[in-house]
Amino acid sequence: MQARKMVYPGGHPQFDDWKPYPVRTLHQFKLPAKDAADATLDIYGGRMDRKATATGYYHTEKINGRWWMVDPLGHLYLHNAIVDLQPGPSERNKAALKATFGDAAEWMRQTHELLLANGIHGAGAWSSAKLLRDSPLQATHPLAYTINLDLMSLYGVHRGGTHPVPGHQGYPNDTIFLFDPEFPAFADKFMSRYDDVSNDPNLVGYFSDNEIPLYRKNLDGFLSLPETDSGNIAAHKWMSDHHATEVTDDLRMAFLEFEAERYFQIVTEAIRKHDPHHMYLGCRYTSSQLQYPELFRAAGKYASAVSMNYYSAWQPDSVSMDMWEHEAGKPFMITEFYVKAEDSGLPNHTGAGWLVHTQADRGIFYQNFVLDLLESGKCVGWHWFKYQDNDPLDKQAELSNLDSNKGIVDVQYKPYGPLLASMRQLNTRIYQLADYFAKRR
Repeated sequence: MQARKMVYPGGHPQFDDWKPYPVRTLHQFKLPAKDAADATLDIYGGRMDRKATATGYYHTEKINGRWWMVDPLGHLYLHNAIVDLQPGPSERNKAALKATFGDAAEWMRQTHELLLANGIHGAGAWSSAKLLRDSPLQATHPLAYTINLDLMSLYGVHRGGTHPVPGHQGYPNDTIFLFDPEFPAFADKFMSRYDDVSNDPNLVGYFSDNEIPLYRKNLDGFLSLPETDSGNIAAHKWMSDHHATEVTDDLRMAFLEFEAERYFQIVTEAIRKHDPHHMYLGCRYTSSQLQYPELFRAAGKYASAVSMNYYSAWQPDSVSMDMWEHEAGKPFMITEFYVKAEDSGLPNHTGAGWLVHTQADRGIFYQNFVLDLLESGKCVGWHWFKYQDNDPLDKQAELSNLDSNKGIVDVQYKPYGPLLASMRQLNTRIYQLADYFAKRR
């Protein structure tokens, strides 16, 4: 299939030339009839033919060499979700919602039905938990949802000193405010607002942040902060404790693991104090972070699954997936991925990843990508970014979401039929495929 990749010469994003890329699709596999494994699902979308320990909440287990989520009834489950499941914020979005659905409650009901009809059983980060919990279908055919807390980035806004960059918050020298003595109390107080969902079985778990800058250059960055900054003081103490006078690559890696462990300890303690039931799912690694074993070791000590936003690969890399699971000792989730198409009519200038010609090609990309995740045996969920296309007329949009075809629906809430058809074909066979790949290992 023909595609173009977003590249960054000189730091400026642009698509490279059209090139052919290999694909695998569902049609290449000989699977049982449709009324086999995937036909018998419980209300959560879990497979009723395979059971583990039921806790009343979602959790992860490694069973016969494969990682699974386990749903509240104890059935083995994979979390297939859509990110940013909420009504669009632009004036054009609002007018289209009123004309098409009448109000947000009816939008939620019909969208709930749309997702279930296409084999999608979950909502990813930045979804409207309130609208979802109020959906009339949530009692009988619930969508399992996740919550992104943005603990560090919101602390940064509260404290001052952050700045907007595409996709997330920016920090001085790319150093988060981890060593501020006020951060643990902020995280604890912030988590109290989620006490009302702590007993909701439909909540999968929490992401603490999105794409915070945990990089190997962080030691240099902390050491370059003003001398009175808590981060500078902590970094110099760490250097002294390690009897180091010069920064080396080994020290950079060791400090990053120390930094990440401290972050995960603080946010996990805050989450567990207010919600002992639901999973902690990490902080959504991205970019070069996906190649840092020290980050996966740190996350694995606290998270039930390690979350990642994965845009750089046409197909998930098997060597990387092996490293993620091996170092963390936990499964992983892909919490953002997508491909954009020319036939949407959008400029597609912002965002990462890939460009293809048509919505049908987007569906082929989806199957190609998810098949590798299923084959790995280490992935317990994947979240497509996102529900709705960017509206180029929205002047308040986040910098990485200005003008691109990322959604399963357009700005007028019209579903992309060819994309959803391919999603549905695979989504209704995920357990058959998991079994197929397990027999081949």
